Amino acid sequence: RIRGDVNVLLLGDPGTAKSQLLKYAENTAPRAVYSTGKGASAVGLTASVHKDPITKEWTLEGGALVLADRGVCLIDEFDKMNEQDRTSIHEAMEQQSISISKAGIVTSLQARCAVIAAANPIGGRYDSSNTLTENVELTDPILQRFDVLCVLQDTVDPVADERLAQFVTKSHMRSVPTSELVRGTATLSTQTAENDDTKASKAISQDLLRKYIQYARTNVRPVLRNNTFDQEKVASLYVALRKESASSGGVPIAVRHIESIMRMAEAHAKMHLRDYVRDDDMDASIRMMLTSFITAQKFSVRRTLQRSFAKFLSSGEDRAHLLLHILQEMFRNEQMYQVIRQRQRGGETAADLLDDVAPEIPLDELESRARDRRIYDVSEFCKSESFMDAGYILDEQRKIITRAM
Repeated sequence: RIRGDVNVLLLGDPGTAKSQLLKYAENTAPRAVYSTGKGASAVGLTASVHKDPITKEWTLEGGALVLADRGVCLIDEFDKMNEQDRTSIHEAMEQQSISISKAGIVTSLQARCAVIAAANPIGGRYDSSNTLTENVELTDPILQRFDVLCVLQDTVDPVADERLAQFVTKSHMRSVPTSELVRGTATLSTQTAENDDTKASKAISQDLLRKYIQYARTNVRPVLRNNTFDQEKVASLYVALRKESASSGGVPIAVRHIESIMRMAEAHAKMHLRDYVRDDDMDASIRMMLTSFITAQKFSVRRTLQRSFAKFLSSGEDRAHLLLHILQEMFRNEQMYQVIRQRQRGGETAADLLDDVAPEIPLDELESRARDRRIYDVSEFCKSESFMDAGYILDEQRKIITRAM
C-alpha cells in the first residue's frame, strides 16, 4: 500500500506565522485535529487502552492521528516532543496505520491523514551556515517521512516589513469586539466593508475553498500515464539528488522522495481537477522538491546547487521563449503560404506581396502546437510583456493572433 497524503514540516524563526498557518489549515480542512508537541504524548497521538469502570472491560480509544483519519493532523511545537513520542508516530506517517497490542487487544487502526508540523530551530533562530539537520533536533527517519521541508526565515526587508506593519495596524484599527457586534451596539465602518468587499472579489473565500478541497479529494482520482510525463527526468533527478546529498551532507535522500514527487504531482493535478498527471504537474512537483532540498542546505552551497539542478527546472521564461519561437515559425509559414497563393493569382513580385500580406493565426492552432511541446496553457503567455513586445495582438472575440506591421 502506498501513502497518498503529503506530510509537511514548517521550520523557521519565531514570528513567521507558523501557528497562524496551522490554525488557518484547521479551519479550512473538512476534518482536522490540532495538537501541540508539549501537550501531546505517544498514546495521545496514537491510541490508548482504558479499563471501563462499569463493565470492567478494556476499551480502546483513538488518539489525534486516528481521529484525523481522511483529514489533516496539525502538530505545533513539533521539536518540543519527546524523542520516544516522535518514534511512536513513524508507522502512522508512512504506513498510515497504528498497530496496537495491549491488554489482550491486538488490532490495527487506520490513520490515513496528512501531517503538517511546525518546529522551531535550535536556539530560536535558523542559522544559514548550518544544514537543516544541524538546525533542528530531529532524527533522519522522521525527516525522511516529510515530503516537503519548508524553511521560514525572518529576513530584514524594508518593503515587506512596512507592508506587514501596515497590515497589523489596520487590523487593530478595524477590530470591533464580537460581543458589541452581537448586541448591535457597534457596526463595521463603511470603508472597512468596502475594503473587505474589494479583497473578497480577488481572493477565494474560506468556505468556498473548503468545498473545493472536499470536492477534489472526493471525486478526482488522477492517474499516471506513460506518455504524459518524462520518466527518465525523474530517474536522473533522483540519482543527482542522491549524489549531492551524500557530498553536501544535507537532508538524506531515500526512495521515499521518489514517492513524494509522485504524490505532489498527483496533488497538483487533483488541484486542477484533472483525470491524469501531465508534464507540467510533474515539473511543479520537481520544482517543489528541489526548492525543499536546496533551502535545507548551507547558504554557501545553495547557489552551486541551483546551477547544477537548473536543467531540471523549466521556468515560465523558458516556456515564453519557446512559444515565441513557435509563433514566429507559424507566422513565417502562414506568410509564405499567402504569398504563394497570391503569386499564383497575379504577377506581383515577392517583395510587394510580403508588404500586402497580413497573416492571422488561430489560437487553437497555437495551443495544439504548444501541446506537442508539453505546454498546456498559453493564456498567461498571451498576456505577457514578451508577447506584446514582439508585436503580437490577441483578438479574444475571434480567437485570432495578428501581428502589428
